[in-house]
Amino acid sequence: MPLYEHVFLVRQDVTSQQVEALAEQYKGIIEAGNGTVAKTEMWGVKSLAYRIKKNRKAHFTLMNIDAPPAAVAEMERQMGISEDVLRFVTIKVEEHEEAPSAMMQKRERDDRKDRERGRRRDEDGYGGGFGGGFGGGAPEGRAPAADVSEGV
Repeated sequence: MPLYEHVFLVRQDVTSQQVEALAEQYKGIIEAGNGTVAKTEMWGVKSLAYRIKKNRKAHFTLMNIDAPPAAVAEMERQMGISEDVLRFVTIKVEEHEEAPSAMMQKRERDDRKDRERGRRRDEDGYGGGFGGGFGGGAPEGRAPAADVSEGV
């Protein structure tokens, strides 16, 4: 069976639980058509490049699908009927990536950076993220410079 990556956008004012319910509904359509959904990733609410049906943000969801074309066509038909789904795109691929998608990797990287910034902010007492701050004194890892006036 052909492999597909399918991304759909749901209105911002819909709750995360409702988005998950929609993903399960579409997964059921694929399974009823003798297909499988290998992976579903909820990317969260993201800003749109331009307004779509008066919405500036949307919930993004990725589904990796292994199904016959008729099942995918039925799922797309149901999405076209739904008022909550703003846009969707289905792309035929040679193979699915087992690792998290680029969007999930970006989220993990951003979360890691936020944690590091928060830790640094707590350690040096300055929220700007500039090593030792502006309070004078030596930068981290260096000893204070010797006072030159004593040797004269």
